[in-house]
Amino acid sequence: MLYYSRWKSIFIWLVIAVSVIIALPNAISDKTLSGLPSWFPKHKITLGLDLQGGSHVMLQVDRNDIVKERLQSTVDDVRTKLREANVGYTGLAGTGQTVQVRIRDVGQLDAAKKALSTLTQPISAGTITGGSVVEATLTDAGDGLLKLTITDQGIEYRMTSAVTQSTEVIRRRVDELGTTEPTIQREGADRIIVQVPGLQDPQRLKNILNQTAKLSFHMVDQTMSAQDALNGRAPATSEVMYSNDDPPVPYLIEKRSLVSGEDLVDAQASFNSQTNEPVVTFRFDSKGATRFAQATSENVGKPFAIVLDNDVLSAPVIREPILGGSGQISGSFSVQSANDLAVLLRAGALPAKLTVVEERTVGPGLGADSIKSGVIAGALGSVLVIVFMMVFYGLLGFIANVAVTLNVIMILAILTMLGATLTLPGIAGIVLTIGVAVDANVLVYERIREDFKNGKSFLPAVESGFTRAFATIVDANVTHFIAAAVLFFLGSGPIRGFAITLMIGIVTTVFTAYTLTRWLVAIWVRRARPKAVPKGVRTGFFDGSNIRFMRLRNFNFGLSAMLSVASVVGFMTLGMNLGIDFTGGSIFQVKSIQGEANLENLRTRLSGLNLGEVMVQGFGSPSEALIRVQAQNRGENAEQSVDSLVRGELEKDYSFSRVEVVGPTVSGELAKTGTIGVTVALIGILLYVWLRFEWQFAVGAIIATVHDVLLTIGMFVITGTEFNVSSIAAVLTIVGYSLNDTVVIYDRVRETMRRYKKMPMSLIIDTSTNQTMSRTIMTSITTSLAILALVIFGGEVIRSFTIAMLFGVIVGTYSSIYIAAPILILFKLRSDDGANSKDDEEDAALPAGAK
Repeated sequence: MLYYSRWKSIFIWLVIAVSVIIALPNAISDKTLSGLPSWFPKHKITLGLDLQGGSHVMLQVDRNDIVKERLQSTVDDVRTKLREANVGYTGLAGTGQTVQVRIRDVGQLDAAKKALSTLTQPISAGTITGGSVVEATLTDAGDGLLKLTITDQGIEYRMTSAVTQSTEVIRRRVDELGTTEPTIQREGADRIIVQVPGLQDPQRLKNILNQTAKLSFHMVDQTMSAQDALNGRAPATSEVMYSNDDPPVPYLIEKRSLVSGEDLVDAQASFNSQTNEPVVTFRFDSKGATRFAQATSENVGKPFAIVLDNDVLSAPVIREPILGGSGQISGSFSVQSANDLAVLLRAGALPAKLTVVEERTVGPGLGADSIKSGVIAGALGSVLVIVFMMVFYGLLGFIANVAVTLNVIMILAILTMLGATLTLPGIAGIVLTIGVAVDANVLVYERIREDFKNGKSFLPAVESGFTRAFATIVDANVTHFIAAAVLFFLGSGPIRGFAITLMIGIVTTVFTAYTLTRWLVAIWVRRARPKAVPKGVRTGFFDGSNIRFMRLRNFNFGLSAMLSVASVVGFMTLGMNLGIDFTGGSIFQVKSIQGEANLENLRTRLSGLNLGEVMVQGFGSPSEALIRVQAQNRGENAEQSVDSLVRGELEKDYSFSRVEVVGPTVSGELAKTGTIGVTVALIGILLYVWLRFEWQFAVGAIIATVHDVLLTIGMFVITGTEFNVSSIAAVLTIVGYSLNDTVVIYDRVRETMRRYKKMPMSLIIDTSTNQTMSRTIMTSITTSLAILALVIFGGEVIRSFTIAMLFGVIVGTYSSIYIAAPILILFKLRSDDGANSKDDEEDAALPAGAK
């Protein structure tokens, strides 16, 4: 019934009030917010990097580095164990994951095995289950040859430990930079994501993150010169390292370190009191101080090298013992490089090398423009939808607009409470939610109008309208939710923000459509006591329609099949304009510091860098340009070299608004993930529709959805619109929207089948389609208006995303009527359909009163 108890009304009022209070800080400036009482909520929605600017860097722990370090460590351990056991050996060496050593006296073989057995003992993996890991296995190859093989299990254990340790080291390094609210989190088995909002110098961030920062102190080997070592054969206990000078200076350095950076307790940037040049002062802990004092006491008058990541920073001569446990490092530092080195040393060394496999940087100016574009597009789309609803539904449209407005407020409140990140695609998700929310209200209103037209008095028509529409609303939104959930679990960055917003919007839409709208209508009914549908409702355009959609089913099947095949052929022959998300490579959005961007000059300057194919095009205003550099196909580091070269060439004349660098590993994974995402979404929707309807409905829904996906691919092929990760999000959104439309018609088909037991299937579909035509048209128009505002005013960054969604709305509406519905006839949902061939004749009319 439309009666609401006092407690229900209080609950609804409370939900609205709490949502408004929580969402309100997002509309208040920080200055005004700070002056409000302490009890007032002050937390705001976290803006994504695409809205506030900043850097997103994905780092990958180098497995080869871990293997190399474990191999060297195992060689050292074998040498130490055999020496402690007084076992003579020769040929100690390591290759790949195997260390081999030959015992000189076969009689000492058992003693050697016993000494090395400690290296093969299981160690605790430190897991909750208390598991253990065997890091190495020992085998006797005969003739005194022993082999220690580092296990894959041991490498994986070290990888896991390295990622965990690296995450903490990175956190300390980023915190030292003084940035606000950075995000550092593990991603998968070997990756770390670092997001730093508002960062002005992304290159400095990468320099800080890329360095392993392993500091060590070594004696310089003076038994021969570095040049002789390079020309001949260096001693086994020494190796040649180079300085950072230009040109680099070689040094012959003893491999054994005197002291390592692990013993440091502090490092600070300072100035040399005599030369006034920047230096880095350091201080050891008690253990390190003792070792450093001993080493310098024993080697007075000899040079020693300060080594950072295999580069010699300096090689001073020890004039006197250094007993205080402190010293300084000099090496042609600038003030910033001295500060950065101090940051690295304080934060500690990384256990392995980290490689940048993906980078996305947005300048603060572009972020502000994105916010402006998103707000304008969202506001315009909302206004268009509100006006449309008021024109066609009058007072009921006003109630729907109030419910939709409160729906958006609830979305903002939930995003604020969850601490979720709002991205530019997330704003698009809110705008799309407005269209979906309006659809729920349209379903209810059209049910009310239909029941009233069929003879029910107004109040029962209102009650039955809400009751009968609820199941359809839930079915339609669950299919949409499945697509959004898949997008969330398989997506990343801004696309995940879109998925979160869409999922929250779907949940709030179901709540507001059935609870909030119903409550508002109940208040209106109780106070105005209407006897009929308000005269402002002007949606009866199709009430007298007798459109025979199924007469054209064969023609439309043929047309759709032809277009689908053409899309596949075009995809296989012409291909799509794939973005760097799938091909790898780099994108730079630049803005001329003075005057307009000279595209020809940009092409000429960049072609001299030998980067392969470089595309330069205008982008947005005349002062802006978009530069796309092909993937280098020479490993992950090659892509970062492109970034450095392009910046070095252009930074004097252009500011960098946006930079995206995607390595070959990530691009391959994104393509795979996108394909899996669409497939999983289709399977999930298939299972849900199968459970809620008969299997023919599920097959029809999937065929119609595949049709929409293929035609969307065809649109990308023909128009040359860039296909990137956001396009995958658009495809999944199209899947959800198309199924939304299809489920509405299917629900009515099922209802009509129960009502008319002997009606031919084609007439059932025509009847159902005509009955839902008002809702279909109204929903398509409102959703298209909302998305069109995004297409025009949402900005270039999400242009391909919004164009695909707009195309999908049109195609989805078509396929729901002309593909999904006729499939039911093809798979003989009603077995007696073939018994009556008159359903395609002129005199076969839709049943009276069925509209």
